[in-house]
Amino acid sequence: MSADPDPDANSNPSRNRKGSRSSQDQQHAHLPPLSPSVSRPRPLPPTNPPEPPLTLLHPTTSPVNQSLYRSTSEGNVLPSHRAFREEDDEVEHDSSRLRSQGNGAKWWKIKVGSGMYKDVRNRIPFYWSDWTDAWNYRVIPSTWVLPGLAFSLDLIETTGQYGVQEVLLSSFMAAFVASFLGGQPLLISGVTGPITVFNKTIYDIFETKTDGPDYLHFIGWVYLWAAIFHWIAALCNAVKGLKYVTRFSCDTFGFYVAAVYVQYGIQVVTRQFGQTSTASGFLGIILALLTLVLPHYFNALAGSGYINKHFRRFCADYGMPITIIAMTGLAYWGRFDPYVLEDQMTLPTTPHSFRPAGDRPWLVKFWQLEGKWVGTALPFGLVLFILFYFDANVSSLIAQGSEYPLRKPPGFHWDFFLLGITTFIAGLLGVPAPNGLIPQAPLHTASLVVMGYEETSSSSSTETVVPPSPGPESRLRSDGRTSNAGSFNRRHVKSKESREASLVKQREEKKPDERREVPVAVVEQRVSNLAQGCLCLILMTKPFEHVLGLIPKGVLAGLFWYMGSDALLTSGVTEKMLYLIRDKRATSPSDPLNRVRKSRIILFTIIELIGFGATFAITQTIAAIGFPVIIMLLVPLRVLIVPHLGFSDEELGILDGAVASPFTMESVGGSI
Repeated sequence: MSADPDPDANSNPSRNRKGSRSSQDQQHAHLPPLSPSVSRPRPLPPTNPPEPPLTLLHPTTSPVNQSLYRSTSEGNVLPSHRAFREEDDEVEHDSSRLRSQGNGAKWWKIKVGSGMYKDVRNRIPFYWSDWTDAWNYRVIPSTWVLPGLAFSLDLIETTGQYGVQEVLLSSFMAAFVASFLGGQPLLISGVTGPITVFNKTIYDIFETKTDGPDYLHFIGWVYLWAAIFHWIAALCNAVKGLKYVTRFSCDTFGFYVAAVYVQYGIQVVTRQFGQTSTASGFLGIILALLTLVLPHYFNALAGSGYINKHFRRFCADYGMPITIIAMTGLAYWGRFDPYVLEDQMTLPTTPHSFRPAGDRPWLVKFWQLEGKWVGTALPFGLVLFILFYFDANVSSLIAQGSEYPLRKPPGFHWDFFLLGITTFIAGLLGVPAPNGLIPQAPLHTASLVVMGYEETSSSSSTETVVPPSPGPESRLRSDGRTSNAGSFNRRHVKSKESREASLVKQREEKKPDERREVPVAVVEQRVSNLAQGCLCLILMTKPFEHVLGLIPKGVLAGLFWYMGSDALLTSGVTEKMLYLIRDKRATSPSDPLNRVRKSRIILFTIIELIGFGATFAITQTIAAIGFPVIIMLLVPLRVLIVPHLGFSDEELGILDGAVASPFTMESVGGSI
């Protein structure tokens, strides 16, 4: 005699779903967790990431070998164990033992080079696909180098020790190493604002000393000491400290970098009044303002619904190059021509190809420096190490943020070791040390995002319909006076289910053009980084360097203003300030900040602004050499002090959070 079926099996779909979820959990129980060192759950990334790519010509995915990936029960795509091996049994045993011991763990016992080894081991299976995946149109608009060149202007005019050739060579060296050897080829490196401040400060310190050291020789020793600290930190797995870096530190540092860009643009246009005539100075201001406004107009057009998505995507990809070319041509048009041809109006270049500024040899014999200055360079090298530890790794985190659907593992330890090598070579050649570029690095990743249409399945839409519990309904049946109400309740549930089913059917019948586009993949490859480096090498030749020499300084100032203003508008600090002054009726009901007390939002924003103000203020003094220390103090400030200022865990989870996904943070042991 067969057993009677469970009467609740069909009447309680929620129980069926729980059973299916439990069976799926049992099927995936053998898979290791993504981040075993995470101490508390982190908030999910926002459903609408900041500044997502706009549209794509075809809703496709990156041509990555799909056999290298596995799909989770939630639909997420993660690397399979064939390509990305997890911790071995010994390491897992040690980590569990350390967690059980708590404070008694012997933290000083480290496995030298284990982080670098795991980074290389995890990334090697993807090396060939990093080149073959580049067969995608998204690689073309992601290749442009003009923002990095803008910093050469400031170094030339303030130190006289560097020129366009040095900046181009530094950018090529960084791109070459990252493309062929790097574990994170999406990271764009070059001459950044912070390293420009650092080099200028050292020059200002020794400029007035009659018996001071040779500048390039002293910088060579500073870079050598910094490279040694890089190698020691990478070998000792010190990059795992990134687990304590959150959005708080990244937003504050990004706000500072954006302000430095705006300041540089102001300095460029004000210096022109002392270098050229008054009319030429005003021409520089006009060009700078036009260069500032036009790219924002392209972005606004790209984000609108006008014309078609192909044209909007074109505006997003090529708005900045079109602006640079148009404004440079405008400077030589009509009556502007005699003013732009004045001396000191355009980017200064060298008369010969592949020749550094001052006709010096490329090799800097910094070992000939006096011994007393070698020891003096040590603390400067330590400060540079602190700067690069934060700047380079934060650039890597932001370029691999949680809003980007990345599938290939990172390599923080290995890339930090390579950064020490490029820093040492920069000292030998007398070029500025390259580093991760903000905001160019995340913009490079965003330009490689592949858009696709969101999936619509009935399973994801109907599971929210839950029938009423049998308790109240049985009570309604037992009371004759309320039987009509019970029947009305049942009819209401059925009508709700029918409405949900009709909505699902309508959603499934939508045409592809009517559905919302979302990021589905990133073209993770090495070609775009290498192409930028090769372009820098080409620009070092005489014909192309002559073209660079035609760009007015006002255009470069406008480029500074655009990069700074764009970073400020998309900053998390600005987002919170705008929320505080926005009318409640204009605020989305689903905004996560609605669940945070306004006093806590104000306090958190004030702390970020104080960190930014302290960093920016110190760079305006002779003590600017210490600004990396102020930046680094943002991390312990967030970890040790901010949680004790009256914030709840939920509020901190909304105001702050991990920069990258757990998959990316696995390289450094997870996140706090």
